[in-house]
Amino acid sequence: MARAMKVAIVDDEADMRQSISQWLALSGFDTETYASAEEALKVIGPDFQGVVVSDIKMPGMDGMAFLKRLMGQDSGLPVIMITGHGDVPMAVEAMRVGAFDFLEKPFNPDRMTELAKRATQSRRMTLDNRALRKELSDGSTIIKKLIGSSPAMDRLREDILDLGQADSHVLIDGETGTGKTLVAHALHAVGPRASKKFVAISCAAWGEDQLAARLFGPGEDGALPLIEEARGGTLCLEDIEALSHALQSRLLTVINDQGTPPETRIIAICNQHAPDTTLEAVLRPDLFYRLGAMTILLPPLRTRGEDILQLFTRLSEQFAEEYGCDAPQVTAQEAAQLLQAPWPGNVRQLVNIAERAVLQNRRGSGSIASLLMADNEAAGPALTTEGKPLKDYVEAFERMLIDNTIGGTRGRSWR
Repeated sequence: MARAMKVAIVDDEADMRQSISQWLALSGFDTETYASAEEALKVIGPDFQGVVVSDIKMPGMDGMAFLKRLMGQDSGLPVIMITGHGDVPMAVEAMRVGAFDFLEKPFNPDRMTELAKRATQSRRMTLDNRALRKELSDGSTIIKKLIGSSPAMDRLREDILDLGQADSHVLIDGETGTGKTLVAHALHAVGPRASKKFVAISCAAWGEDQLAARLFGPGEDGALPLIEEARGGTLCLEDIEALSHALQSRLLTVINDQGTPPETRIIAICNQHAPDTTLEAVLRPDLFYRLGAMTILLPPLRTRGEDILQLFTRLSEQFAEEYGCDAPQVTAQEAAQLLQAPWPGNVRQLVNIAERAVLQNRRGSGSIASLLMADNEAAGPALTTEGKPLKDYVEAFERMLIDNTIGGTRGRSWR
């Protein structure tokens, strides 16, 4: 479910406070009122779960001083200022200081509702982005997102913890949708460079000249080259296979000039190469040996056994909570189908299937089998999976049910 946002209304006039509060409450907002800025500041701190509506002219600390205090502690907090007739220049100054918007008395209540909706949407996005950045800087949090108890996932977590402590460059390979970017973040977050910058760029998203400027400078906009921006930290090069031979040569020169340990650690991610080729064939041999001193190969989902059921359960529970409905109940037959599916899109495909299964369940229609069939038909020729008797898959499903009953299944999923 979406995070509930509060609207803090600050005004020394009781009638105005109550009028705004009642109107916004009728529009579906959770409101709280304060008679002074000083009173409000006791409650409104950094990461306040809401927005602020404040009068400009108040005794004691006025609205401008209040706004400056709020911006000083959290510049991403939306503050809507209310001004009387003739105070528009002051309101314009408030916008310069950081106010979200302003309303001139007497104002249209519908306009207040519109601004409150925009402000709460902005606040929700800001807080979600902060939470994501915090997660991506917390190694233990990222490791927990690598869900699964299969031997392949146990090895992956051990590799991340080991390689994360090293300074050498790392090459990450694996099928699409296996979580390579998440692993790159984890390698940075569990290592000694965690407090430094993690800078990422897709080599496939830019033309050669643009990519050269972004990586090595000088760019037309005067932006700092990413090699410099990531100095002391980590530069993540996604789609490294898209790097031209000329740019591979320039990258190799930079790596050689940095010495040991490197000033900037490079984590290269390969997202596309033919099944019958190797990374060594995709990259220049000299660059491959510099980047590939340490490698991580992510396991495809179809090889992870009961992890598939565990992931599906966690994901469907999370989506059910977000959409405010029940998670679909998986039958033994459906569990077998989940385990037997080829999963060409890997975890990314499983995320999509889980969300669509929850939405179908909310409508009371459809089945997991139909979702899998539609996905596999759209994907084209299927990958092969190890054939097992249905009895084995049913037993795996039953083990999962027992484990979930004993230990519970609530938790954050890998998304």
